[in-house]
Amino acid sequence: MRTEGVLAGLDPEQRTAVTAPAGPVCVLAGAGTGKTRAVTHRIAYRTLSGEISPRHVLAVTFTARAAAEMRARLTALGTGAVQARTFHAAALRQVRYFAPRLLQGRQMPELMESKIRVVGLAAARAGVRTDRAAARDLAGEIEWAKSSLVEPGEYVVAAAKALREPPYEPARVAEVFAAYESLKRRQGVIDFEDLLRAAVWGIEEHPDVADQIRAQYRHFVVDEYQDVNPLQQRLLDSWLGGRDDITVVGDASQTIYSFTGATSAYLIDFPRQRRGAVVVRLVRDYRSTPQVVGLANAVIKQARGTEAKLRLELVGQRDPGPEPELKIFPDELGEASAVARRCRELIAAGTPANEIAVLFRTNAQSETYEEALAEAEVPYVVRGGERFFERAEVRQAMVALRAAVRSIPGETPLPEAVVEALAARGWNRHQPPPGGAAREQWEALAALVTLAEEYAASPEILPIGEAGQVQREITLSAFNDELARRAEQQHAPTVAGVTLASLHSAKGLEWDAVFLVGLADGTLPTTYAKTAEQLEEERRLLYVGVTRARQLLWLSYGQSRSSGGRARRPCRFLPQLQGSSASSSSPAVADRSRKPDRRRVQVSLCRICGATLLAGADRKLGRCPTCPSDLDEDLYERLQVWRANVAAGLKVPAFVVFTDATLVAMAERRPSDPAQLLAIAGIGSRKLGQYGDAVFALVAGASPDDLVEKNFEN
Repeated sequence: MRTEGVLAGLDPEQRTAVTAPAGPVCVLAGAGTGKTRAVTHRIAYRTLSGEISPRHVLAVTFTARAAAEMRARLTALGTGAVQARTFHAAALRQVRYFAPRLLQGRQMPELMESKIRVVGLAAARAGVRTDRAAARDLAGEIEWAKSSLVEPGEYVVAAAKALREPPYEPARVAEVFAAYESLKRRQGVIDFEDLLRAAVWGIEEHPDVADQIRAQYRHFVVDEYQDVNPLQQRLLDSWLGGRDDITVVGDASQTIYSFTGATSAYLIDFPRQRRGAVVVRLVRDYRSTPQVVGLANAVIKQARGTEAKLRLELVGQRDPGPEPELKIFPDELGEASAVARRCRELIAAGTPANEIAVLFRTNAQSETYEEALAEAEVPYVVRGGERFFERAEVRQAMVALRAAVRSIPGETPLPEAVVEALAARGWNRHQPPPGGAAREQWEALAALVTLAEEYAASPEILPIGEAGQVQREITLSAFNDELARRAEQQHAPTVAGVTLASLHSAKGLEWDAVFLVGLADGTLPTTYAKTAEQLEEERRLLYVGVTRARQLLWLSYGQSRSSGGRARRPCRFLPQLQGSSASSSSPAVADRSRKPDRRRVQVSLCRICGATLLAGADRKLGRCPTCPSDLDEDLYERLQVWRANVAAGLKVPAFVVFTDATLVAMAERRPSDPAQLLAIAGIGSRKLGQYGDAVFALVAGASPDDLVEKNFEN
């Protein structure tokens, strides 16, 4: 392929990113704007033009699936020699290669797949009683610390600064952390963070290793740069060694992993840290309909904080589609049943099951939807649960396929050979079992057959060294090798079932139809989100969920968790609650039976998160009840004393002067002029004239005892 072919079909912004000169390039890419296309075409353009050698490029991603997709695209563009790997895969390759030199002949320690077992042992040694869930939480806390370059002795202070909410007292977590590190050394094992640290150590402490790695990799591309953590950034800096030929791609509005140590600070500061950096904004959305794009823009428009500085307003490029729908149900069971029925209708109308997703805030919400879909006989797969190639039926099928190489004639077409091998183990392609777990297992094996059909239909040309190329074999033996490679890289095929996934695990994916469920305050945003930064991350989670949909988008919540339960408020981030007028981007609310109220209504918005304030007390405070308070406690106490004195002198109840909620609002908002005091709901011109001067004096620091006589005179 020539460079002209690489540039063909790119939009103006993508073309700018592809043809940018060598040096630092920052591509701010909104959801669905073709970021992978832009960076792979940039690599291809530079290599095919002779500017760089593909052997000297390292493209870094965050998932094995993203790395596999990037490799496939680069191969199709004629640059298959480019290395595209995750941070961990790249580090593992380098540490293994240099281990004899770095470890002075000692064997490289075994890499643990999971921390949980060793963390459980460490907790027992530290005298901390745990179950599996608590061990998992401790493992997450240790992972955050190590990714943030925090040592056990530094954990307590670092956790306090980061406003962490660990599962145990920070000092106890630090003890478990220290015991965990000691146990690893004793057992001769390392975790994934140790792997990255070993790669950094090898480069920073061994000049010969640094020279060899930097001679090999001279040009870098980093995908999802908003998700980089301090440890990964340090490894990236080690690879670069002061050079600046790096292209980063990211979207600050999709920063949703800060709890793991990821930070968008490196993306935000990139132009300032690297002089002369080219910044390109991709805003043309090719994934979603204008209606979905409009809703996404409305969700993120209210964003505040650091990430909002790089907010992108997307421009939909697809033909119009249906309006997003907001559905309200009495409880969660009713919501799940309705979602399952709608999924069944979509599948019956021709939408493939694997093009439908049900997304929720927490994994705990999955079970209700699993049961509802099973009852409706709708096939489903839970994403983020057991890995595809680790499932028992898939492992058994792979054993059967390897055995079938000896029993099935070599001239048998590959898809037929796979079907025959699976049929020998009782799988029937034409008789899927009714819903539930059996159907899910059947779908997993059907995915292997589909993969065989795709493999047979695309005999791609593979590069073999510098000498030439070879066409891969379409045989059962070669297909088994392909499955082994995919299993090693966790590159799973698509299973034909409705996807159930948390919003976090849905990142980077897309479907024709998306159901965003459980959109109630307390669930999204979660009750654990208390600071302004945490609330903004919850808003970005909703934005990520909305931008997963190509065509159909359903938003819903149950007014209570169970029948007869306590009523809940809808998610504060939904634009239809933001006081905006109806437009093509606004969801169609389910109940339109009431006539519209054409009177002009003043909308009160939370001064912290921007949500519409519905309750009178919330409007008085100027914030949602779950948003963090900035109460001036000293002022609040002085206001209480002053109110009590005034009420006693006037011989009226205290609330006649001002209610408790009004005092809290004053102590939070600290009004210093009439306009600010009148902005507090419930205070009119009469109260302003009667008590305004006293309130302003108290805000300025006056003693309540000095102000009583004046109020009696009024």
